[in-house]
Amino acid sequence: MEVGVSIERAKLLIRENKLNLSSETISLENANGRLLAEGLYSKVHDPRFDNSAMDGWAVKKSDCQSDSEVVLKIVGAIQAGAEQTISIESGEACKITTGARIPEGADAIVIVEDSRVDGNNVVITGPARKSFIRIKGENLSRGKLALSEGTYLGPSAISLAATMGHDKVTVYRKPIIGIISTGDELVMPNSEINDWQIFESNSFGIASLVEKMGGIPKRYGIVTDSIDQLRETLDSAVEDCDALITTGGVSMGDWDIVRKIMESEGDIIFWRVNMRPGGPPIFGKWNEKPLFGLPGNPVSSHLVFLMLICPWFSCTYGIEESAAPNLGKKIRVKMKNSVKGAKDKLCLRRIRIVSEETGLYASTHTHQGSGNIHSMVAHNGVTLLPPNMGAEEGDIVDAFWFN
Repeated sequence: MEVGVSIERAKLLIRENKLNLSSETISLENANGRLLAEGLYSKVHDPRFDNSAMDGWAVKKSDCQSDSEVVLKIVGAIQAGAEQTISIESGEACKITTGARIPEGADAIVIVEDSRVDGNNVVITGPARKSFIRIKGENLSRGKLALSEGTYLGPSAISLAATMGHDKVTVYRKPIIGIISTGDELVMPNSEINDWQIFESNSFGIASLVEKMGGIPKRYGIVTDSIDQLRETLDSAVEDCDALITTGGVSMGDWDIVRKIMESEGDIIFWRVNMRPGGPPIFGKWNEKPLFGLPGNPVSSHLVFLMLICPWFSCTYGIEESAAPNLGKKIRVKMKNSVKGAKDKLCLRRIRIVSEETGLYASTHTHQGSGNIHSMVAHNGVTLLPPNMGAEEGDIVDAFWFN
C-alpha cells in the first residue's frame, strides 16, 4: 500500500486496474452517449454523386465569364431525389435544387439570387461558382474508417454513422458501478430527521457522475457504522457490479469503517492523495473488483471522482483523458481575486470561470468548505494550484473547467 500519493501517481495506479469490458451491438437509435468498441467504415461515398450545394442554375462556367449579363436557354429542371438525368450544352442552363445531381456537362452553379427568368431563358447576373458543387466522395470514400474505436457517439457521430449506411453499432458494455454510502448520521431525503442527522446526498450525486461517464449506477443505500453490515453489502454488491464506490469512512477516525475493513480484509493499493479538498480516498480491490473509497464530504467526493475516477473510466474505454465523455478540461485563467493554496497539496479552490473579450477569468463566490455542495453549483471549475502556492489577483493559473 502506498500512502500520500500525488494525483499523477494515483492515476497511474488506477490505470493499472482498468476494466476489460465486453461489447454489444445495438441499434443506432439507442446509441446516444455510448462508445464504439469497433471502428465504423463507410459503406458509400459521401457525397454519393456530384450534387448542388445551392438552389439555382447548373451551367458551364465558360458561358458565364462576361462582366455583363448572360442569357442562357433553360433546358430543364432537376430536384433532389429525381431519377432523370439531364445534360446541358454551351449556352444552356438547368434549374437545380440543393442536393440534386449535377447534370452532365455542367461544372458550376449560379445561385438563384443572381438570376432572373425571362420566358424560356434565364438571365445570369452573378458569378458561376465551381465551389458550389459537392464532389462525389469529397467527404468520405467507400471503405474509409471514419469513426474509430473509442469514439463517443454524440449527435454528430450518430448522424455520420447513418450517413455511412450503418443502422447498428458495436459499443462497449456499460460498466455497472455499485455505490454505497456509510455513516450513522445519514438518513434518506424526505425521511424524518433528528438534530444530529443529515440527509444523504453523496450517492445521488455520484450516481449522476457515473451516468455521465457512461456507466450504470447501482445504489445500495446507507450502511451504518457496522463492519458486519458493510461486509455484507460489499459482498452483495461485488457479485453484481464491475466496480464499487463507497463514500465516507476512509479517514483516520475510530468509526472510519471502510478504511478498517479494507485494511483487514481487502487489498489497498493506495490511501490518501495529496489534494485538497479530497485528501483521504482509498483505492484498492474487494474480491478482485476495483473499489474507490471516497471521502464523506460531498465536495471532496465529487472532486475525487472528477480527478481520479473519470480518468479510470477513460482508460477503461481506451481513450484519451481529454476525450468525451470527460467531465472537464484543463485551461488557464486569470484570477479576479486572490486564493490560498494548500501546504504540500494540489489545491482545488472552487471558481466561477467566465469568457471575456481578453480571455478566461475566474473568481470565487462562496466559502470553500468541503461540506458546502452549494459551492459546486455556484462555481463551474476549480483551480489547480501547485502545492504550497496561492494566487493573487491578476495571476494566471491552471484550472479545471467542468463540462
